[in-house]
Amino acid sequence: MKTLSSAPFCLSVTLLDGIVFAPTAMGHSVNYRSVVVMGKAEIVEGHAAKLAAMRDFVEYVVRGRWETVRPPTEQEIKATMVLAVPLVEASAKVRTGFAVDADEEYDGPAWTGVLPFKWTPQAPIDDPRSKRNLPVPANIATYVRPQK
Repeated sequence: MKTLSSAPFCLSVTLLDGIVFAPTAMGHSVNYRSVVVMGKAEIVEGHAAKLAAMRDFVEYVVRGRWETVRPPTEQEIKATMVLAVPLVEASAKVRTGFAVDADEEYDGPAWTGVLPFKWTPQAPIDDPRSKRNLPVPANIATYVRPQK
């Protein structure tokens, strides 16, 4: 974290959306979404600013969660480095669709198409260490990934 707060960096993320099956070996591909972000992180200073950033992060992941959990203690806030990343540069790429082989290649015996991948939440699992038998909150049971 200290290194990130003092030097430019690059972060790259790729999500695999599907495998593209073509009639030829060379025509196979993948459908994906990727982003490359370049910037220089800045340390978020001050109790109020750090607490606000922590709250915003938790609320972005699951809306309504901040109000149901114990907030960070003073010691936890002091022990946590929070970084903000003003973007210097960003690049995004997306590949969708089917194979792009020549039409005559599709007369062959191989199946062609896309095997889609999905990233979806599964059924919540209760923590066995919980001392209370609470129902799963609606914002978790019906979780939908926030869209920006």
